[in-house]
Amino acid sequence: MTDTPGSSFALDPRLAADGPALGDLPLCHVRLVNDARFFWIVLIPRRAGLIEVMDLPAAERAVLMEEIALAGTALKALSASTKLNVAALGNMVPQLHVHLIGRVPGDAAWPGPVFGVGTREPLGERLEARAADLRTALGL
Repeated sequence: MTDTPGSSFALDPRLAADGPALGDLPLCHVRLVNDARFFWIVLIPRRAGLIEVMDLPAAERAVLMEEIALAGTALKALSASTKLNVAALGNMVPQLHVHLIGRVPGDAAWPGPVFGVGTREPLGERLEARAADLRTALGL
């Protein structure tokens, strides 16, 4: 899948600022969230003007679910996560995007949601290794 002809997909700068690009799956652009407290990636469908999951055509919604499953499997395989949180909130950034966050009991926000809790802790020198591991696990 490529961007819809005639559309101009543009990544919201706030999503771009969350961390480095990992690459592109058939539908979604994938980014690592640079926060050492959580094993966290974001999937952003490369389609212009989307806000809600239901804005995707049915066939692409199915692709999105498969990409969520692929990404979730990769996150759990690479981390000690015992629970995977999947969220498409869009309250702060309306562009359709899906957070996948590996969680463990006792993490910085457990058992509540991670959004708005504490201060991000950059991965620092671990950033490139985590990105490389995720790229490999996702086949990017």
